[in-house]
Amino acid sequence: MNKATIVGDASEKSNSILTQEHYFTSAIYTIQKPEFIPLLNKVSREYLKKNKKASEIYPVIMSDNMVLDERLKEITNFITQTAHDILGSQGYNMNIYETVMYDFWCQEHYKFSGQEEHIHQAVLSGFYFIDCPKNSTRVVFHDPRPAKVFGNLMEADPNLATYGSTMINYEPKPGMLMFSSSWLPHSFLKNASTKPFRFIHFNIGVNFKQPTNCSIPQAEVI
Repeated sequence: MNKATIVGDASEKSNSILTQEHYFTSAIYTIQKPEFIPLLNKVSREYLKKNKKASEIYPVIMSDNMVLDERLKEITNFITQTAHDILGSQGYNMNIYETVMYDFWCQEHYKFSGQEEHIHQAVLSGFYFIDCPKNSTRVVFHDPRPAKVFGNLMEADPNLATYGSTMINYEPKPGMLMFSSSWLPHSFLKNASTKPFRFIHFNIGVNFKQPTNCSIPQAEVI
């Protein structure tokens, strides 16, 4: 018996063709915005000076929330508008929502510092990379489907990004801006460089838009 031929076009219907369709994807978005570096470099250093390293075990400095800093308004507005467009492209009715920046803080990771796998209580999360020393770290996105863990098989080549992959990693570059759904787990490998790795982490949510015209019928006076 001849085996089925696998094709990706679901419109081709035939008894001899095994069609495939992909749903419930986990999108990751990147764009280069190097023009943000000078201002974010200056402002983030100001905030980082206010805090100290967490400890020798966790050699990282985290800034306070910078979301209300007026100097960063143009950058945060760009990010929230891009997030609005991303959610619209994903099929959400963004005519009734507005995107809101919840958090915008800086992290500076020293040698051997990293972050374990985690998620955020928001809609979209992301990063903007400022200082990325050679061989410092990678950002890793993990398969968000816990049920799939029980059915995982051994991959033919873990170095390739396939539908069998359990995680995907990116090498951060200065000026790279990234977005992903907040439910997509992410982590950072430990910084192997003697120089600190510094980036912005942000979370974005939504509010219902306020009605622009809400006229109330006037009672007739008799």
